[in-house]
Amino acid sequence: MLLTGGDGQRFRFDAGTLCLEFLLSGAVEPWELLREPADLAAWVPLTRLGIEGPVTVGRGDLTAARRLRAAIWRLAVRSAGAEGVPGVPAPIEDPPEDPIREAGPPEGPIREAGPPEGPIQEADLPVGGGEDDLRVLNAAASAPPPVPVIGAGLERGWAYPVTASQFLSAVARDAIDLFSGPRAARVRMCAGGNCYLIFLDTSRPGARRWCSMSRCGNRQKLRTRRS
Repeated sequence: MLLTGGDGQRFRFDAGTLCLEFLLSGAVEPWELLREPADLAAWVPLTRLGIEGPVTVGRGDLTAARRLRAAIWRLAVRSAGAEGVPGVPAPIEDPPEDPIREAGPPEGPIREAGPPEGPIQEADLPVGGGEDDLRVLNAAASAPPPVPVIGAGLERGWAYPVTASQFLSAVARDAIDLFSGPRAARVRMCAGGNCYLIFLDTSRPGARRWCSMSRCGNRQKLRTRRS
């Protein structure tokens, strides 16, 4: 995904897997991208699932998405060995009058999001964690995932519309697969100062340290040269 940092620098970031990619949808102000149901519908097509058709978001889906994202964040922080990092704000409740929203893929370039840089305010953060987070994952994963289809040209696609609960099920199942298996040992938090981007290290030697070499990696090189 193409991200824009707080300093305006644009860089590409590969989270390595769907559930960690979902963390890029925000959680920490001012980088929160899921403020209303239409935001979730527009964000889903940006993910690695390749969903290109309409996405429907019903009442309660926004709260469920933010709750799932918070659970994944805490599990990822724990797997990365970065327990000292603050958590995430509690999920907001969907307005009761919100209608079901439907949106197709966004037009134009990939939507930009900034990584949460700088200090995060710990006030009003949920206690959460532990078994609560596991229950959130299991509940989301219990819903049916998106349905794959094969086209006349033998191309792979999805049965549309894809619902938000189907998307969240795919995210939760990916998280369960990640955190319950050996790949959990390769969950990393960027080693850059004040950069909290989390990724799955898929490199063969398992030595990835940075969100992006063009960003935090280069910053560290400059610090080393100046020291």
